[in-house]
Amino acid sequence: MAAVDLTTHPGHLARRLQQAHYLLWTSMVSEETTSPQFAVLNTLMAEPGLDQRTVGERVGLDRSTVAEVISRLGRRGLLDKVRDPQDGRRFLLRLTEDGARTHRRLTVRVARMNQVFLAPLSADEQRVFCELLRRVSDAAEGLRNPLAPAALAPEGA
Repeated sequence: MAAVDLTTHPGHLARRLQQAHYLLWTSMVSEETTSPQFAVLNTLMAEPGLDQRTVGERVGLDRSTVAEVISRLGRRGLLDKVRDPQDGRRFLLRLTEDGARTHRRLTVRVARMNQVFLAPLSADEQRVFCELLRRVSDAAEGLRNPLAPAALAPEGA
């Protein structure tokens, strides 16, 4: 059996892309705040007062990962948890002043990093590339629940 051409395998390409992103992130954005942590900060900047489950859904993190990210951000003093007055079992999340400052500082760096990351593509190609990644990522979210029939159906079916 002949070797396969890995340049046609999306998983292989996604892994390489993730490695490149990680390298750029740690060198241009932050060695201290991870990309998922920034995603949580960004979500809470846009929508203060969300609960942990909703934050996880917004940024595409599973329950255990979002719990760990929120715990780390809380220990660093970047977000606060307050008990939900409507449901005492839930906590609502808000950025602290330090969290908002960190978000502002990192937002500028993220924009610069994205310019470098997407530099091989024209503006139109960048738009299409991001749209295609979004579509595949959204479809992959459905694969987390294999019992959902829509998860396996091709678009337009």
